[in-house]
Amino acid sequence: MLWELEVGSWEFVVNSQRLARVAAIYDIHGNLPALESVLQEIHTAGVDLVVVGGDVVPGPLSHEVIACLAGLTRPVSYIKGNGEVAVLEQLAGTFTEALPLQARASIRAAAKALTPEDAAALDSWPMSATLTIDGIGEVLFCHGTPRHHNEIFTVATPEDALFPIFDPLGVSLVVCGHTHMPFDRWIGRTRVVNAGSVGLPFGSPGADWLLLGPGIDLRHTDYDTAAAAARLRRTGFADGDGFAKQVLQPSPAAQMIEVFSRAELRYGR
Repeated sequence: MLWELEVGSWEFVVNSQRLARVAAIYDIHGNLPALESVLQEIHTAGVDLVVVGGDVVPGPLSHEVIACLAGLTRPVSYIKGNGEVAVLEQLAGTFTEALPLQARASIRAAAKALTPEDAAALDSWPMSATLTIDGIGEVLFCHGTPRHHNEIFTVATPEDALFPIFDPLGVSLVVCGHTHMPFDRWIGRTRVVNAGSVGLPFGSPGADWLLLGPGIDLRHTDYDTAAAAARLRRTGFADGDGFAKQVLQPSPAAQMIEVFSRAELRYGR
């Protein structure tokens, strides 16, 4: 059973059913070949639910990824990421956050590729979801941090800066994404796991995702990145070549941690 709650500017979806196994997939960014490879592994894992943690878009095959997820035979729960928020703002002609020109071009291209049904689906997704999973307990899924979809933190962000955000939540686990690098750390009494990115990981080529219940298992799926890169280039997407290069040779994680450190936790300042 699902129901929605509004708390301030946040929408939460709470699932009252206890779940034995849940897959969490984040930051697909229109990379359909990566998603298809991960879904094959999810199928064999026998999960009760797939949580899609935001940033399905933008990317070269945005519409196709949405259609693929909509066609799954097992239950799916979605939350918005900063990508969905930006694409919906592009469609509405209202922008609340400044973005680099390259990112804006990708968002415009993704918005043009979506059908009205795609846009309505994205608009219906909440910002956060809470599930109860066997062996873990209550799990909060968000995109950036629990307080903002576009907020950055990494495995290297000091615990004392994160403590006021995570410790008061009273949940067993928080699952996030956004920075495209998986990690597993404790912040006070709260375990926090980044599921990584299916479509555009930093670090090793492939696809990163998360399997929950009864344990916490960070997964990495290898797939044919050369074929995927060629397909992404053929789409003619605004930055298809950039996406393809990132799929073939992701930026090193250490380099991206340094880059992200300059912008971390800016929504609490």
